[in-house]
Amino acid sequence: MTTFTQQIRGRGARSNRSGRFEAEAREAFDDGWTADEALPSAIATTVTPERAKTIITHNDSPDVGFSASINPYRGCEHGCIYCYARPAHAYMGLSPGLDFESKLFFKPEAARLLERELSNPRYKPEIIHIGGNTDPYQPQERKLLVTRQVIEVLQRFDHPFSIISKSALILRDLDLMTAMSAKSLVRVAISITTLDRKLARSMEPRAATPEKRLEAVRRLSEAGVPVVVMFAPCVPGLNDHEMEAVLQRAAEAGAKGAGYVALRLPLEIKDLFEEWLATDHPDRASRVMSLIRQIRGGKTYDSQWGRRMKGEGPIAALMSRRFATARQRYGLAEPLPPLDLSQFRIPPRPGDQLGLFG
Repeated sequence: MTTFTQQIRGRGARSNRSGRFEAEAREAFDDGWTADEALPSAIATTVTPERAKTIITHNDSPDVGFSASINPYRGCEHGCIYCYARPAHAYMGLSPGLDFESKLFFKPEAARLLERELSNPRYKPEIIHIGGNTDPYQPQERKLLVTRQVIEVLQRFDHPFSIISKSALILRDLDLMTAMSAKSLVRVAISITTLDRKLARSMEPRAATPEKRLEAVRRLSEAGVPVVVMFAPCVPGLNDHEMEAVLQRAAEAGAKGAGYVALRLPLEIKDLFEEWLATDHPDRASRVMSLIRQIRGGKTYDSQWGRRMKGEGPIAALMSRRFATARQRYGLAEPLPPLDLSQFRIPPRPGDQLGLFG
């Protein structure tokens, strides 16, 4: 494992720390010979097909607003340093650090698998969330089209879905979403973590700029697609002071709802995040980590349901009150209309109509 003292172009993590399941652990040390100038200026992205057997996954967590989800990609090129999905790369013998954002996997059979699962006579429709793990509109989607193909299947079945992204690429599929919104079949969440371009570039190096995300909110809203803005993660001492400003700008752009999540640092993310703080924000690193521990009962993470998304203690309570007040002030507190499950139908396959004349 090598720790870089300056940002590698377009990458969030500062190292490739060993995953917890690797047989050998790698640890960085300074031998006095390697200068920063000799470190790589860029790391190439590789994309590998993943042969999935099913595409809809389920969870029973009471902390998230969905039980069924689809994740077209594993790993994410956006490189957000705080991403809670990073530890999943360890299951593949890869690092949750730089590997997570440069060694990507996609599911080329996602649309076919979805059509098969929705066509099962025993299938009972429930709202499917796209992108609960990694972003469905990361840069590779521009040419791979996995997410678009999934949405096209959902449209044919009149199946409702929600989707979350921090990419302006979502506007490419505005035609599908506009048509489905007219039938109450889609809801979009746009993640806006900061309005500060410099902080966004450091913290989310390959995601869309804050202004591009606000433009996505505006265009989706103008097309009649209901949009929720997610201020996530809220990092005490780093971006928490922007909560009200983000909600105000999102409301002005047409958002109808809002949510937030306190920073989570499970497993390998803790060390990766601390490395990033030390290199990018050394002036506030110790204070930020102190505040994080204060909302996590003295630890850096609490996995308990009911606490892991918001934290606890005075600082977490203040964060919650501020959010509730801002959401009310900017008209983002009204519940959104429910998505309609009643329209779901299995479309006829070619040749089915011939049975009418048999």
